[in-house]
Amino acid sequence: MNAYAANFTVSCKVEDRREVVTLQREARLNRFFADVEKRALQIAAISIRDRDEALDLVQDAMIKLARNYAGRPDAEWTPLFYRILQNRIRDWQRRQAVKNKVMVFFGRGAEEDDYDPITAAPDTAGRSPDQELQNEEAMEGLQGALAALSGRQREAFMLRMFEGLNVAGTAVAMGCSEGSVKTHYSRAVHSLRETLGEHWQ
Repeated sequence: MNAYAANFTVSCKVEDRREVVTLQREARLNRFFADVEKRALQIAAISIRDRDEALDLVQDAMIKLARNYAGRPDAEWTPLFYRILQNRIRDWQRRQAVKNKVMVFFGRGAEEDDYDPITAAPDTAGRSPDQELQNEEAMEGLQGALAALSGRQREAFMLRMFEGLNVAGTAVAMGCSEGSVKTHYSRAVHSLRETLGEHWQ
């Protein structure tokens, strides 16, 4: 085998290894998205109260993570993804606030959206109608209590409780210090306990 053929063979092997690594990374990223999608959609839907818009925001966050951060270590994906998503949520809320002000200025009130993403989910546990009603009432109470929190408190609570991020991961996702996360989370828990009373466990 001449030198050119040897170099070509080595080059092909290197390219093959790179392609395998790329495919493996894509497979891990797809598994990550499949694992996080439902929880992310729930967090976004509670934050903006519009499931279709929430789905768009989640998909947009996934695309940005895949484009810009797929090469980062897998352990960094979760906080990075939620930081992207929280930024998208805040941008959407700012645009919506501006839109509502414009609508009011022109004499049209903001449209009310009665969609409840939690109670709309089908019950797969086979509960009785009474149990289902109690659960719906409890979830409505939780939904209202979460909506009453400040944006940062709601973010900290949902990232810690719904996604299970630790303090450090939540700090990365929220773009703040770990001390701020602890403060926002503690205030959220205190507020929810006061609001929900006996329903809080």
